[in-house]
Amino acid sequence: MTPLFPAVREAAPHTALRFGERTLTYAGLAGAAAPLAARIRTAGRVAVWATPSLETAVGVVAALLAGVPAVPVNPRTGGRELAHIVADSAPATVLAAPGAELPAELAEVPRTDVDVTPDAAPDAPGTGPHSVELPPEPGEETTALIIYTSGTTGPPKGVVLPRRALAHTLDGLADAWQWTDRDVLVHALPLFHVHGLVLGVLGPLRRGGSVRHLGRFGTEAVAAELADGGTMFFGVPTMYHRMAEAVGDDPALGSALSGARLLVSGSAALPVSDHQRLTKATGQRVIERYGMTETLMNTSVRVDGDSATGSVGVPLPGVGLRLVDESGEPAVPADGESVGEIQVRGANLFTEYLNRPDATQEAFADGGWFRTGDMAARDPDGSVRIVGRKATDLIKSGGYKIGAGEIENVLLEHPQVAEVAVTGEPDPDLGERVVAWIVPADALSPPDAQALADHVATQLAPHKRPRAVRFRDGLPRNDMGKVLKRALHA
Repeated sequence: MTPLFPAVREAAPHTALRFGERTLTYAGLAGAAAPLAARIRTAGRVAVWATPSLETAVGVVAALLAGVPAVPVNPRTGGRELAHIVADSAPATVLAAPGAELPAELAEVPRTDVDVTPDAAPDAPGTGPHSVELPPEPGEETTALIIYTSGTTGPPKGVVLPRRALAHTLDGLADAWQWTDRDVLVHALPLFHVHGLVLGVLGPLRRGGSVRHLGRFGTEAVAAELADGGTMFFGVPTMYHRMAEAVGDDPALGSALSGARLLVSGSAALPVSDHQRLTKATGQRVIERYGMTETLMNTSVRVDGDSATGSVGVPLPGVGLRLVDESGEPAVPADGESVGEIQVRGANLFTEYLNRPDATQEAFADGGWFRTGDMAARDPDGSVRIVGRKATDLIKSGGYKIGAGEIENVLLEHPQVAEVAVTGEPDPDLGERVVAWIVPADALSPPDAQALADHVATQLAPHKRPRAVRFRDGLPRNDMGKVLKRALHA
């Protein structure tokens, strides 16, 4: 059976992980993970206190080596939500860095400290043994991770991800991005979710490359790591927006971004205006991809492709993708305009929602197609353009189906707009009307509401203009930078 992490099993001597000044080679990672895997091999499940640290990476790798499901826990999760996750997943132990303070909700869960001795220097040989005894490779349907959803529509659901899904997604991205063992990934993403953990840590480990985690995002830190051998950067739109704001006045950042092999944005749509500013300043295009917790990655812009700005690219190898209309029929034409719900199937999909057979059954259509709830249009070349969530971003107004995303992009082009979210709200005449929530670039001099509506009407069809414009000091966001649109109306 092909190992999930060949370089770990080979205890290779080159650098695998760097968190700040703390480094582990593959030999050191194997040496740290092997005894921990032996300690937890009989556990039913293990929680991982997912701080941005070597200990988190070692804990997850040890669980994967042992064939024990790991449940990454967001250290910023509130008490009620954390209590639900602990009760629902029933971990046998919680893995944490020595000295890490755990909340009361984990007090009854036995604790296992993750002991890590970093390598002496970034380029030093691994301090761990070059030949360690690791457990046999688990089967591909063995549960690897249980990652909880954000819980925007109810209590968070535990998404059960098998090893097969991890391998399929990471290999598909390697094909799309020409990702190899020579790549050095730089990022500052949290490690309790798919983007930061699966793509940002397990991705480099599967390829046999290395990852440098910044701990906290900062444009200077990104520039320094990319200038010092980093080849790839993964970030969320908020990070790219800050770099787009800074790059004009920061030659070091511009040079570092220009020299990167690959820049990837995910977890939410990157506004077209930020795409354009970064490309103008660096000559680089930022690649977008599309995925979710239940499906891992579905599509991506390819490094050897020509997908238009704003596209999330084409389906990854082995991923089936279709757009369905309101009756569930795959009759939505690939004309770049017609909108339908995305459904996917393939080896990248999750197994089930933990303890929720009802929700699992409801999530799938006939034929094994997963209902994503995301709305999109598809171009004739097969590339996909997301227009928003079915529940919050599809606005039915005056007989038209309107995607919030395209209106948001147009409003962000206005020089007096710093941030924007577009939603729908009930209207007695139109069914729903378009509402724009605006954070002004200058709070003391907000733009004229009618001028913003007219700006949209001149760029898009008139029925897409906002019927109401509301100004705010900021937009509510979750830990991944996604706007919480339900909170706007609340």
